[in-house]
Amino acid sequence: MALIEMVMPKMGESVMEGTILNWLKKVGDKIAQDEPVLEVATDKVDTEIPSTHAGVLVEILAQVGEVVPIGKTVALISTDADDSTPATPHIKEHTAKILAESMLPDEPMSSETLAALLTAPIESRFYSPLVMNIAKEENIGMDELSRIAGSGKDGRLTKNDILKYVEDRKNTPPPSLAKPVAPRIERQEPVIQRVVVSEVKPIEQLGGNPLGGNPLGGNPLKPAVSYTGNADIIEMDRMRKMIAQRMVDSKRISPHVTSFVEADVTNIVNWKNANGKIVKDRDGISLTYTPIFIMAVAKALKDYPFVNASIEGDNMIIKKDINIGMAVALPSGNLIVPVIRNADQLNLLGLAHRVNDLAKRARENKLTPDELSGGTYTISNIGSFGNVMGTPIILQPQVAILSVGAIQKKPAVLETEYGDVIAIRQLMFLSHSYDHRIVDGALGGSFVRRVADYLEKFDIKQSI
Repeated sequence: MALIEMVMPKMGESVMEGTILNWLKKVGDKIAQDEPVLEVATDKVDTEIPSTHAGVLVEILAQVGEVVPIGKTVALISTDADDSTPATPHIKEHTAKILAESMLPDEPMSSETLAALLTAPIESRFYSPLVMNIAKEENIGMDELSRIAGSGKDGRLTKNDILKYVEDRKNTPPPSLAKPVAPRIERQEPVIQRVVVSEVKPIEQLGGNPLGGNPLGGNPLKPAVSYTGNADIIEMDRMRKMIAQRMVDSKRISPHVTSFVEADVTNIVNWKNANGKIVKDRDGISLTYTPIFIMAVAKALKDYPFVNASIEGDNMIIKKDINIGMAVALPSGNLIVPVIRNADQLNLLGLAHRVNDLAKRARENKLTPDELSGGTYTISNIGSFGNVMGTPIILQPQVAILSVGAIQKKPAVLETEYGDVIAIRQLMFLSHSYDHRIVDGALGGSFVRRVADYLEKFDIKQSI
């Protein structure tokens, strides 16, 4: 019998770990080669992991919800169809551990039992981003976190460990960490008198904080939350939590500035109307405006390479590859950004095929992690929702993002050899947000103006 270790595969250049979402097979099931065995979630995408060998699933070594680093064994597969082979010492040891853990009582722990979970602090222990997020949400400090016993490799704290600790902590007060406590000094609460003033003065004159907070000093007041009988409380799903965290991080990291330009895209509208049916009948794909926008942005990025960049410390990293991400709205209401690599090397038809393929597979949750990583610039088509302009948030670690608004018919002044005339034109706004640490107003404004120039000079005689 050959016993094969199934390991967590590398699922993208920037993906270092995955969270087990679901096992599609159970112990004893026969597995064909390349047959999906489990579902894994990364910070990029959810995906199915196929088996590298045909055989029988002998043992599962990673449980649902566990965060597993790339290269770690998650299951054992026997290539012999006979699954009655005695377990190896490794299998016996791991099975005994699982049985021991399963025998733990489910009822709330006593203070003494909960205290037993808190060991001496474990210095320099690695915590996954998922564990850190849970600790932050539950107000668990690093000192308390370092004392929680972990069941992972080398005592690593897993998602199940911290969730069980949180659940137990809700049912009993947390044990003391034996830190010296200074004697409490009782103080008399100040008497606050209510007075009526006939004149409203600026808050600065009243000694308050102009940026908000408690005008009487101390910690800022947290706004009260009130729910009526007509409110629904819905917990964010995993992707929405991830989007929320990344948007907050981006606003914290990058000082955002947004410039706006209105472009005349009448030629593009006429060309698309004339060629849309031809492309649909010939190639079976829909011809949208997105490939045209991507082509114009790719040209402008070549003209202004400092927009195609990122920042690492005090260093500006100017990217040679032009990998453009396009924001795609999912049926769930969430957002995902697949990346078209080397967009500057594709012609218009090639871009149209890539846009259709990525958008379709994004909505079907069939993208690979590599197709969601490596972007150097992002485009968001808010015009598809009827919006005319916006202030998009930069997708880190990029330094800029472009939103294209709805195309609208408007009267515009045109210069002709016979003088100025008013004509009906197809106009749209371009909204360019950029990181002011590296992109100043002159560069950010010049870039979006160059994109508009490429769109306005679109050759209506070109074929596709």
